[in-house]
Amino acid sequence: MHDLQRLREEAMAALAAADTADALEAWRIRYLGRKGLLQELIRAIPDLPPQERPAFGQAANALKADLTAAFEARQQAVAEARLAAELASEAVDVTLPGRRPQVGRLHPSHQTLREIYAIFSTMGFQVFTSRDVETDEYNFELLNIPPGHPARDMWDTFYTTTPGVIMRTHTSPGQIHAMRTLGPTKPIRVILPGMCFRYEQVTARSEMMFHQVEGLAIGRNITMADLKGVIVEFANQLYGAGRRLRFRCSHFPFTEPSVEADVDCILCGGRGCAVCKYTGWLEIMGAGMVHPVVLRNGGYDPAEWTGFAFGMGPERITMLKHGITDIRYFFSTDLRFLEQF
Repeated sequence: MHDLQRLREEAMAALAAADTADALEAWRIRYLGRKGLLQELIRAIPDLPPQERPAFGQAANALKADLTAAFEARQQAVAEARLAAELASEAVDVTLPGRRPQVGRLHPSHQTLREIYAIFSTMGFQVFTSRDVETDEYNFELLNIPPGHPARDMWDTFYTTTPGVIMRTHTSPGQIHAMRTLGPTKPIRVILPGMCFRYEQVTARSEMMFHQVEGLAIGRNITMADLKGVIVEFANQLYGAGRRLRFRCSHFPFTEPSVEADVDCILCGGRGCAVCKYTGWLEIMGAGMVHPVVLRNGGYDPAEWTGFAFGMGPERITMLKHGITDIRYFFSTDLRFLEQF
């Protein structure tokens, strides 16, 4: 009994001094392990006189229970102290300003698209969306480009495995959709933004997919002067007031007459630079009066109604505004480029 009492005092004192997980494990092995000091005393029970064995066994079991409970309590206390120390060393100062979360931003093409929407909304144009996958009929035939027409060579078309179904090469098919949906008994004034697809070589100045914005206005007594006024107003709002414009004769099967509009170079002020190829002018869109055949295909009587149409590329406009020299940057997903806008 004296040995048990001495072991209790020694074990409790050693347990109080153990303040790490390793020290606690060493204590457990020394006092409660299979070859520990308590187990040595228990193995000595057969050497005791028979009348002393029951009392000694009960006292040894009680000591084992007490030491086990004390060990578990000490183990919990050491773990809590370690956690508290870790929390104290990693304390957060709630008075410090928070970290600003990284957020995305609009793609430069969509920033330009929104500018275009805002400008034309002030002139009474509404946004009309049409599908990216078109039929040959809408993409070509209803736009006065029948099968075999040489103008089809102007667009390198993506054909699908379904006969007559293609990826649209321009947003002009939306003209027919808009006329048949919103007309044909009232005036319309819409812009038609969307993606276009052409099977052509990707270079610094041309992509196989790109945005376009088509414009369409139909009414009674609309003339070429109305078209020129809209383009001049658009250029002044987008590129800055006082811009000089010029109109050059061109040809598109779905407009007659057809023109291309140029603005004086915004980078060199018309003096000539590499971006404008030293001409002093930058092309911003193609346009013209809607061809009577296209009006008729849209449901309008060309004897009563006239209209104009135009088309522009937001990527090309963005390149001109920011001096970007490679159109491939827009769809490269390179954050070094995108984070500049």
